[in-house]
Amino acid sequence: MKKTYGPYGRSQPIPRDLNDVTPEWFDALLANAYPGVRVEAMERVELRNSHTTKLRIAVDYNEAGRAAGLPRHLCLKSNWSDGFNSGDICELEARFYHSLGDSPSLPAARCYYADWDGDGSGQGVAVLEDLVDSGGTFGHSTDLIGVDGVAKALEALAGLHGSFWNDERLTQQSWLPRSMATPIDSDQINFMRPYINANFKRDKILQLIPERVVADHDLLDRAYAGLNKWVAQQPGPFCLVHGDSHIGNTYVYPDGRRIWLDWQLCRIGHGYRDVTYFMTAALTVDERRSSERDLLKHYREALVATGAKDVPDVDTIFEHYRRWPIYGLQAWLQIEDWWGQDGSPALDRVSRAIEDLDTLDLLENA
Repeated sequence: MKKTYGPYGRSQPIPRDLNDVTPEWFDALLANAYPGVRVEAMERVELRNSHTTKLRIAVDYNEAGRAAGLPRHLCLKSNWSDGFNSGDICELEARFYHSLGDSPSLPAARCYYADWDGDGSGQGVAVLEDLVDSGGTFGHSTDLIGVDGVAKALEALAGLHGSFWNDERLTQQSWLPRSMATPIDSDQINFMRPYINANFKRDKILQLIPERVVADHDLLDRAYAGLNKWVAQQPGPFCLVHGDSHIGNTYVYPDGRRIWLDWQLCRIGHGYRDVTYFMTAALTVDERRSSERDLLKHYREALVATGAKDVPDVDTIFEHYRRWPIYGLQAWLQIEDWWGQDGSPALDRVSRAIEDLDTLDLLENA
């Protein structure tokens, strides 16, 4: 029996080499979802490689392609980064866009096509709108948007969480991992150990992280294990979680609407993972100290406004919030400067949150 790939039953897998991403390949790919559409020419506009590949392209179509509303400028997301094993995150992101990405309340970019191989390789591809053309602004880890800006962003997160709040559609997605119950989450420190160990040797980094972690690097592992254990014990309701919701993974359209990019760690779980990861890095230390409870209340009110039922009270949300900063600490400790996200401000802010909220004691004793 001839082997086939992905939801469309392709006869060939998605390329692993960027040199094989040709107009002919893209023409055959689009034909799976757009019969009659032909790619007459394709030009590479910009290439960005890190964990995954972002390839901006300009495409000329035949009349059927233009009639289908396919834009000339697109962005391809996949893994064409030479020598970098990105695990299953490209397949996961493609599955997200294919199965869930058309929800109107979802703060995500428009996807025109999503596909994956499903052969254990983890390879997938998403064909997205080219946001550069939209005239908005990409977020960066150093952005300061103030308390009001964070409050507005939390409304977008509430829209995400409310769109699939306690929704049985999530349990039907067998591909969607449970938050902190998949190795990419629970063993994330081990996966990224070389980068974390390298940063542990940098004086600049050691001046930012909690003194207790500087004195005992293994405390990070013990506290993270405590988070895994604590999260597993917490009841629902559950929702769709972005999983990597820092401000550098956002985009703001000219009308002020903020969406989230890089859905490669989407999960079913507690939305407080997203809320804490975003808030503790986006707010200055003083802003967080003066407004964190009010912002959690604002998020809860926005979530209830989506129609979400049985939303926990603010005190319960705060107990989640006190524990989740350890996820941010290990995540920002992974950052290499050449990736384009300066992790130092976020690392400082998350570390101060850990100290203020007694996160290490809560989790080491879990």
